[in-house]
Amino acid sequence: MTESFYERWATLYDRVARLPGLRSWRAGAVDALDLAPGDTVVEMGVGTGANVPELRERVGPTGHVVGLDFTAEMLRAARRHRERTGPEVDYLRADAARPPVRDADAVLGTFVAGLFPDSAAAVDAWCDCVVPGGRVALLNFQRSGHPLVAPLDFAFEGFVRLSSPGARLSTDAHADAFEQRVAAARRRLTERTVDRRYETFGGGYLGLVSGRVPADPTA
Repeated sequence: MTESFYERWATLYDRVARLPGLRSWRAGAVDALDLAPGDTVVEMGVGTGANVPELRERVGPTGHVVGLDFTAEMLRAARRHRERTGPEVDYLRADAARPPVRDADAVLGTFVAGLFPDSAAAVDAWCDCVVPGGRVALLNFQRSGHPLVAPLDFAFEGFVRLSSPGARLSTDAHADAFEQRVAAARRRLTERTVDRRYETFGGGYLGLVSGRVPADPTA
């Protein structure tokens, strides 16, 4: 059911992902990875590849960008964009909760952590993909909580329902449940990393959490 949902929404998703206002937020997420030329970076739930041009620029022609998604139509849409393809870019159709990749220098997940039933386990798998000293970053929507922008919190609830596969009346599609899954992912990233950073964008409606996987797992 989840795959067919995103198959239907791939075109609309791509248009939304390319909105001008999102570009600076995505650039901030890429900044948090501290990428260098020659690095290998994996994006979990790459969707239609909106982040790939920024990632390609950071790792350069000697680097490697891997975009992982389980929805074939999302990956087909990514490959239709010239700036999202090239010899240093690979797209893999696979479950981001069980990624078939290892020894990456960095992992990025944007707007995806709240979609996993067990988001903490997904983050564990992502941290296990990264070499010691590599970074993992999570960018997610969230409710601001600021009283002056309370009407936008209702819009956030609508976004969660529309963007979540399955029945829209399901409690799993409520913003509360979505934010609980995001919070679980962030907690696990905090437990698994050091040199952590937290930033907000868009009046507090986006939160970026990142950290470095330590060389010593007990650190």
